[in-house]
Amino acid sequence: MSNYLKMSKDELNAEFKLAKAEYEKLRALHLSLDMSRGKPGADNMDLSEKMFDLVGNDTGFKNIDGIDCRNYGGLDGLRELKNLFGEILGLAPDQIIVGGNSSLNMMFDTIAQAMTHGLGGEPWCKTEGIKFLCPAPGYDRHFAITEYFGFELVPVKLNDDGPDMDEVEELIKDEKVKGIWCVPKYANPEGITYSDEVVRRFAALKPAAKDFRIFWDNAYCIHELYEDGDNLLNIYDECVKAGNPDLPIIFASTSKISFPGAGVAVEAGSPNNVAILKSRMAFQTIGPDKLNQLRHARMFKSAADLYEHMKKHADIIRPKFESVLGELEKIKDTGVARWTNPKGGYFISLYVLPGCAKRVEQLCANAGLILTPAGAAYPYGKDPDDSNIRIAPSFPSAEDIKTAAVVLCAAVKVAALEKLIEA
Repeated sequence: MSNYLKMSKDELNAEFKLAKAEYEKLRALHLSLDMSRGKPGADNMDLSEKMFDLVGNDTGFKNIDGIDCRNYGGLDGLRELKNLFGEILGLAPDQIIVGGNSSLNMMFDTIAQAMTHGLGGEPWCKTEGIKFLCPAPGYDRHFAITEYFGFELVPVKLNDDGPDMDEVEELIKDEKVKGIWCVPKYANPEGITYSDEVVRRFAALKPAAKDFRIFWDNAYCIHELYEDGDNLLNIYDECVKAGNPDLPIIFASTSKISFPGAGVAVEAGSPNNVAILKSRMAFQTIGPDKLNQLRHARMFKSAADLYEHMKKHADIIRPKFESVLGELEKIKDTGVARWTNPKGGYFISLYVLPGCAKRVEQLCANAGLILTPAGAAYPYGKDPDDSNIRIAPSFPSAEDIKTAAVVLCAAVKVAALEKLIEA
């Protein structure tokens, strides 16, 4: 396949006829496919099904401390899971709060609490024109939280090794900048992992706002696709070395380990941050769903158990990623698309010809393939280049993902050729 960017108008028109015919054949199949969100497939969730047999009349309801998990109490979660996540995240167990199923819920709560009661300073709502830094492309639901609370979302360029730290260090000189969203390992959607240098520069930040926080969403901390996965430096250890222990608030969950709607989530940080968060939780709840926590604790007794479990996940998801990447390779020579090739996480970030992402989304929808809305990975849903599309290969079956990738590539070609012919 030749490079579209080097073709004459006559050659482009001829290529367009072929691409459009291919696309129309796919559209005629009346497909119904969904690659819109990074959800585990049923086969992934089946891996944790035995968990439901681990708590009950035969197995008992008490944890290792003798707590009856059917009753009230245990505000910050079971000790087994605090130990487990402490090992995974490289933190002391007493720095861990284990909650319900949603780390996003914990992030929302933390922002809400900071708005009304502050994070060691006055309530954020008392400062007019507050801002939040948003490395982009990034996670749309992060951006939506801070947009909901009225922050000005300030985009920061995301490089191959993490956010552009020159930009970050300049922007935090403004005391109205209260925080930054980060997905530091296998970032959503780019799949990159922050370099050691970037982590150390984060740890050494000296923000004008003394209550500035790094929202460190380590959602994919053990979500490797290959054995030679990426390593991420421990942000908390580096912050302690730099004299900034309160800078990061760290999040993780089992949403893509056990069950997205019935997993467990954690929030962690310095003793000071944890004390602030726990003091407010006491007014919010008498305790989390400890029966669900107990199920997880009995299934995943150690970090080694979790890592073995995640290898099974990788064996299911990896072929889906490779199927999409294999189809994309077939259009590489056209010169109108590029993409990431991550070692872990849940997404492939696709870049099409500028001005074409929304058209690709539309063409895919017309052919029965639902994608994440073009631009979703940018603050306010506005990609300045209209180029990025987040690809989520995890949910469809292996057979469907192959078909979806064919439809996607056909749409990319048609959209690019339309744009080039019009130019």
